[in-house]
Amino acid sequence: MDAIKWSQQLDQELKDNILQFWMDKSVDTTRGGFYGEIDQKLQVNENAEKSLVLNARILWTFSAAYRHYKDAKYLEIANAAYDYLIQHFTDQTYGGFYWMVDADGNPSQDKKQIYGQAFVIYALVEYYLADQCQAALDLSIELYHLIEKHSYDKLHKGYIEAVGCNWKQTGNLSLSSKDLNEKKSMNTHLHVLEAYTNLYRVWKSPELTQSLAELIEVTIERIVDPATGHFLLFFDEEWNVKSSHISYGHDIEGSWLLFEAAEVLQDEQILEHVKSVAITMAEAVYTKGIDQDGGIWNEAGPGGLIDTNKDWWPQAEAMVGFYNAYELTGDVKFRDAAIRSWEFIQQFIVDHEYGEWHWGVTQNGVPLPNEPKISAWKCPYHNSRACFEMLTRVQRETH
Repeated sequence: MDAIKWSQQLDQELKDNILQFWMDKSVDTTRGGFYGEIDQKLQVNENAEKSLVLNARILWTFSAAYRHYKDAKYLEIANAAYDYLIQHFTDQTYGGFYWMVDADGNPSQDKKQIYGQAFVIYALVEYYLADQCQAALDLSIELYHLIEKHSYDKLHKGYIEAVGCNWKQTGNLSLSSKDLNEKKSMNTHLHVLEAYTNLYRVWKSPELTQSLAELIEVTIERIVDPATGHFLLFFDEEWNVKSSHISYGHDIEGSWLLFEAAEVLQDEQILEHVKSVAITMAEAVYTKGIDQDGGIWNEAGPGGLIDTNKDWWPQAEAMVGFYNAYELTGDVKFRDAAIRSWEFIQQFIVDHEYGEWHWGVTQNGVPLPNEPKISAWKCPYHNSRACFEMLTRVQRETH
């Protein structure tokens, strides 16, 4: 596929399907903010909780959309997401942000999940970049300091998964029902890395320089398995490994986010090291993670595949991750893999009947039944970000 055609398809998908869907379907006109859950046939669960992750990702998406297109309708949604975040998710007593609020916007789960705090930083910085809102930048810096004070492990490095509402220790650590209740995880570290990278674009303080450099180092030394090139997923406080699963989506997402972090940090020594790690990770997914139809599977274990479904977000991340590997190596097999990811998305993942993307499909390409179109975890960030990233990267080919 030539770069011009690919760019046109990405642009159309982003504007006419993804962004339009969220503008048309997600806004809660009755209670404010955005609906917490809509099923795949667009039936709204009006009493669903509203999650910090969903709200922050909507804020990030529409801030990024306004930056890219300079269309005021996108800024309007970003403004609404920012206002709701500040008014309903902010903990006025202890600082930071609640994990969940109820349908009316009252705190329903008040623990401080560090993954969630990281997404708020990521979103606030993007909003600042879009609209120069100084209060948003100030708040993202304040949140960085709270994470460093209460979640950073001074002894073993890295970050503890979660703390209580008052930032004290909690036994309730896990991110979701699918996750282990362990002190540390790949997933939280990956998204703290992503958040700190975005913050570093606009706030190059010595302390953040240190935090970001160390987090890149910790990710490579503790979380990437040097024997396989895959991420290890769960750990205790001292980094003893607690899971043998492989998440292909996180591997390929991590490969490009790690490189982006090193690129933004602009430390040549770190960048060279990260480049080889990123290529190794992409190669590991390329070798073992792709089905014949171009889609990537969800998960494997030591004995082989354990989840042969193909969820929407690994496909989005595969397109970016493989293309990033192509940019780093010049090896066209990675560009071809990125194109196949895109073709798989268009054929199987885009919901041509109800809009947006299916949660996922079976190994045979059949949409998964009973999975939501909007939920705490089904957000516009993976797919919109993949389109933004690819528009930028593919357009470089044409110049």
